[in-house]
Amino acid sequence: MANSNTAPGVSVTAGGAAAFDRRNFDWYVDKAVQAIVFLCGISAIIFVLGIFVFVTKEGVGFIFEHMNVREFFLTPYWFPSDADDPEFGILALMAGTASVTGLAMLVAIPFSLGAAIYIAEFASGKTRETLKVLVELLAAIPSVVWGFIGLVIMNPLIIKWFDVPVGLCVLNAGIILGLMAAPIMTSIAEDALKAVPDRYREAAEAMGATRWQVTYKVVLPAAKNGLLGGVLLGVGRGFGETMAVLMATGHAVNIPDSIFDSVRALTATIAAELGETVVGGEHYQALFTIGILLFLVTFIVNLSADLIVRGIRKG
Repeated sequence: MANSNTAPGVSVTAGGAAAFDRRNFDWYVDKAVQAIVFLCGISAIIFVLGIFVFVTKEGVGFIFEHMNVREFFLTPYWFPSDADDPEFGILALMAGTASVTGLAMLVAIPFSLGAAIYIAEFASGKTRETLKVLVELLAAIPSVVWGFIGLVIMNPLIIKWFDVPVGLCVLNAGIILGLMAAPIMTSIAEDALKAVPDRYREAAEAMGATRWQVTYKVVLPAAKNGLLGGVLLGVGRGFGETMAVLMATGHAVNIPDSIFDSVRALTATIAAELGETVVGGEHYQALFTIGILLFLVTFIVNLSADLIVRGIRKG
């Protein structure tokens, strides 16, 4: 007898329900795919936590046993290989990193925002697609190639144009790092501009605004949080770059007085010295302590950028 709640012409039997609930091959495939997708989704978190745990484990001994906080952060003397009195002051290394990153942002921000504005608001058709591909190709250039450009091309040009003895300096590294950070900043800035609703543009144009007035008065203010997030991600990229900075700065422990001074960055110090240290030694642990500092700074910068971008999306 059919169930009174069943639609006319449809009958459900116990055998039919059992057949419907049977776990066949498709059910297992579906569960397997769900598990794979879940593992892929959390793999990045697992890898980041694993890296942080490893770096912290290797550097925590120096922090609790050998580190003098005042000497470490406030003195510019980095002589870890001195057998009698090793010194672990990273003030000059932080100043070198900050100077190179700051100059890189002065180079990257105008180029990246200008390119993003043109691609998102003024270019059309094949021009837009071509420029987007070129920006992506620029981001794909390896950092060692950028470092080679700084070493072989920019170095003699700076010596010739500015009449300085050495071209491996803050200016060289800042230009190279700015060109490296510009593509990611351009991509994020373009996404932020395209996320502004078209009704904003249409309303401004209906009131007689020109294309540039629409961009400057309407689109840029509406996308400011997304643009700021892109800039912060560029800062994080510049702060964590290693090979190009190692090759273009001159690698001298020095607090710079001008953009023509050679400096040494935190990341370059780790790359240059880690292979020459005794595993588990004081110098070895000090380099991993610098790694912890870099990890925390880049994490804070990227987290701030993500929160800013999320804020503009919710708004």
